[in-house]
Parts: sequence; C-alpha cells; structure tokens
Amino acid sequence: MVFGICNLSSAALRAEESNLSEMVSQVLFGETFKIIEIHQEFTKIELSFDNYQGFIDNKQYQQIPLETYEKLTADKQYLSAGIIDFITDKNNELTTIPLGANLPFFKNKALQINSTNYLYEGAHTSEKKSKKEIIKAAFYYLNSPFLLGGKTPFGIDSDGFTQMVYKLCGHSLLREAQQQATQGEVLSFIEESEPGDLAFFDNDKGEIIHVGIILNEYHIIHCYGKVRVDTLDHSGIYNADLQKHTHKLRIIKRMIG
Repeated sequence: MVFGICNLSSAALRAEESNLSEMVSQVLFGETFKIIEIHQEFTKIELSFDNYQGFIDNKQYQQIPLETYEKLTADKQYLSAGIIDFITDKNNELTTIPLGANLPFFKNKALQINSTNYLYEGAHTSEKKSKKEIIKAAFYYLNSPFLLGGKTPFGIDSDGFTQMVYKLCGHSLLREAQQQATQGEVLSFIEESEPGDLAFFDNDKGEIIHVGIILNEYHIIHCYGKVRVDTLDHSGIYNADLQKHTHKLRIIKRMIG
C-alpha cells in the first residue's frame, strides 16, 4: 500500500475525481492518509485521523514511505494552535498553515516532510485537554463562515467545527455529524448536559444533519451561516436574529467524561 501527506495549507477532499465535484472535507497541512487508487488527475485516499475517504488532486500531496507513515501515526501528535500561521523552508519560502494543522516530526521548532525541513515558531498543542478547554477552543472559530466540507477558520461546516475543536483538545471525532452521533454516551435531558457535550439535530426524515457544542445556561455554539452562539431548548436551536427555531433537537451525547 502507498501512503501520502498534505504539504499545502489545505487541500480539498472531493466526492468524485473532479474539481467540479462537491468538497466533502479538507486535508490540512501535515495530515497523513492511505492511498487507495491513483488516477490521472486525482487520487482516492483514506485519512488516517478519521478514516474518511475522498479524492485529492494529485498535485496537492506528496507520497511517503510506509515507515514514515507508521511513525507519524504512532508518534505524539503536535498541532498548530494559532488561527493562522506559517512555516518556512531553507529558502525562506513561506507556507501558511491553519489552526489544527499537523506538525510532522515536530521538535525544537523544526518539522519535516520527506526531504524538506521547515521552521515553525508559532503556538502549538499536543496534550489532551478538559471540557473547559474545549469551550475555549470553540471560540477560536467564532464568526468563521460556513463552507461545506471546510475545516479551517476561513470556512467550516458544523461537523468539521466539532471535529476540529475536539482535535485541538486531543480527542478524536469522526467526520460527519451522523457518524459523530454514534460516539459517546447518550444523555436523556438537556439538564444533564455540561459545557463541551454535543447536541445533534435531525431533519424531517430523522436523519442527523447538524451538530453543535453545548455551552453554559442553555446556549450552543455551532456553524449555521457562520460559527455563532444561539439558545438551546428542548425543541432545538432558537435563533434570535431570525426569531425562530432553526434546528430540531434529536440527541445529546457526552464524548468526554
């Protein structure tokens, strides 16, 4: 099997092998993946972080050997912790990296992808954090615009938002809201929830289509048009700007004890 790593700020992960195809997620700098099929212009991959599959442009990643892949997936994970930052190579060329990007082989401000060495002097994180820190991380994305498949402060969707917030705090969530809803412990009532728990919402067909992070005093932070704070009640999310409920509550899950 062949393996790869993203060496750009981010790359679109598409549903089909076409630039016109829907972006279902993004591959951030330093993220590794298994290569399933290589086609003329696109490669089908499976991300090592969440096993999510899609197609990436052949020009937007580098192949890595099995030994490198195994070491990167087994080693302690270091992530960038600034909203936006940059790395430099030996020629002082800059590559921007977004919040939550992986820092491969990070040590003493240095990181490496294949034969290219980079310098990174920005903030980083690597430890598992508490629910209190999850709330703090969530507000890094406040007012980030909605982007289907997005995973950065410059464009993100509801489940990309919850996944990235938890990732920054050292915890793993699956990519889609309906997948995340299979994780964690079910809570019976909103009153049992704590800040940092997740609330899931469904459509008229009973399909889970949205997720957000519960805050104090019956509020929720979620991505709807942008990452925003709204009121949460037993019916769902109440949007004061629109003066109506926008999402119907289905289930509340505790991901961290």
